[in-house]
Amino acid sequence: MRHRPRFLSRLMVKGRLRERSRDSICALFASGLLIVGNVVTLTAATTQGVKHRGHVGVATLAQSPLTMEERVTATQDDQLQSHNAYYVAVLGDDSNAGTYAKPWKTIQHAADSASPGDSIYVRGGIYRELVTVSRSGNAAAGYITFQNYPGERVILDGSTITPPPNTWSAFFLLLNQSYIAIKGFEIRNYFARRPGEEPAGILVVGKGSHIEISNNRIHDIQVLRDGKVRCRPSSCNGHGIAIYGQDPSVSLSQIVVANNEVYNLKTGWSETVTVDGNVRDWSVLNNTIHHNDNIGIDAAGFYGFDPDPATDYARDGYIAGNHVYGIDTIGNPAYLLPDGTYSRFAGGIYVDGGARIVIEQNDSHDNDLGMEVASENAGHNSDRVTVRNNLIYRSVNLGIAIGGYDPTVGGTSNTRIVNNTLYGNDTLHAGFGELFIQSNVDGCEFKNNLVYANSQGLFMSNYVPFTAGLVPLAVDYNLYFSVDGESRSHWMWNNSYYTGYPSYLSASQNDAHSPFADPDFVNRKGQPPDLKVRFDSPALSAGINLGRAIVGDYDFAGNPRIQSGRIDIGAYEHGSDPDSR
Repeated sequence: MRHRPRFLSRLMVKGRLRERSRDSICALFASGLLIVGNVVTLTAATTQGVKHRGHVGVATLAQSPLTMEERVTATQDDQLQSHNAYYVAVLGDDSNAGTYAKPWKTIQHAADSASPGDSIYVRGGIYRELVTVSRSGNAAAGYITFQNYPGERVILDGSTITPPPNTWSAFFLLLNQSYIAIKGFEIRNYFARRPGEEPAGILVVGKGSHIEISNNRIHDIQVLRDGKVRCRPSSCNGHGIAIYGQDPSVSLSQIVVANNEVYNLKTGWSETVTVDGNVRDWSVLNNTIHHNDNIGIDAAGFYGFDPDPATDYARDGYIAGNHVYGIDTIGNPAYLLPDGTYSRFAGGIYVDGGARIVIEQNDSHDNDLGMEVASENAGHNSDRVTVRNNLIYRSVNLGIAIGGYDPTVGGTSNTRIVNNTLYGNDTLHAGFGELFIQSNVDGCEFKNNLVYANSQGLFMSNYVPFTAGLVPLAVDYNLYFSVDGESRSHWMWNNSYYTGYPSYLSASQNDAHSPFADPDFVNRKGQPPDLKVRFDSPALSAGINLGRAIVGDYDFAGNPRIQSGRIDIGAYEHGSDPDSR
């Protein structure tokens, strides 16, 4: 995170002192939502076969008969009847008329010439330019749309561009703009070699609304530093897609980021996809984010992007259907420890001070952390976040973390973690396990989760005593298992360590309705593992129906979440159809 201070906390792990470096985590964008007023309509195309419906703050998610491509195409077809289509080609000339036969040469000239409702079609080829979008569309005329010409590969390449010093720069920079769509570009090879250079793929800042970023491929945006010399937060930042709301009176709103692939980024102190500051009514949907050296998706707040703390946080957001993997800090100098190793604590999905956010149907695996809901800023919590119907497996250090990394910072409140499947996390056997409960947790729930620990057998960890008289987390209706059995399982509750499931149950008074039993996965050793369960699994119909507003309408695979009033434990709902099992 840009200019975010770095923190170190020390945790006692099974009798030994372990140093943990905390950084921010990513919140990316996604799409598939058509937002009109306070109604957020989920379009079918962006689900790629997965149904998404639920509640996002004050917004309502419902299915639409149109896919996103159909919606945008229909909108553009309507616009072309009364507005213009312009063309850009590598061999064009900016003195031309911008027609198909006489195209312009640069995307920047097109951006400077466009009016509301216009579409800019960029012909195939390699373009070596950074584009500042200085004009907006509007509600009456429609979006200004930048997109690849259908069927042609358009590449924006920065390998010959030196980023300007001491400022942001991006292939597409939007400052205080609205009704802009960016679609179908490959954005690549932008390198920062000197302190203060801050490259980005797509950067949206200031205020505005109705921004769509979809179907782009962004890769090799890199802050290049000596991996053995730790860099300063103020001079070591890069971004894949970043959205920063900076105006306290007018938010950035109705932002859609969908179906993008973002990979092979080296972002230093910053994240892959970020939503931060005064941003509301946004979605990050069906993106593939992989093999980056810091947080995948980050929804953050209270870092001063907006000078008013009352609005300086990402809120009313939806993070769904994303595939996030290979997020690992090895080689990132921002995570360098004094002994020359790296603190591997970059999360796949991170809410850091955000509020009223739904995180569902995501596949997060082989990351440093699976998911985290926390806050690194004192006096502020991540609040009213719902984490549901996700797969989280083979994380390096832990599956899910909640709470502040230290008692002096913020925490997590009124957050529900329900119907997730956690499998084989903490592959380092670092002492964090599947669920890590940190400081300043209040009013949260952990229910209907299927938790299968690895050979370490650690299901839950907590190294800070709870506030006297406060039970921070209601835990029940889960299913637990590890191959070593319940007698050799390990648990921490209220900073006390327990061996054996009965000992934990007696001490914590949790999980009165939670069996310790083999869930009978279809194929847990597969690549990837098949974490559906078989017809005789103890997970079937064993959960508690908390209502659609909490558990959602659909499971990870798009099956109805509640069937005949009953609900399964874990991310999948299997129903009465044997084929679904």
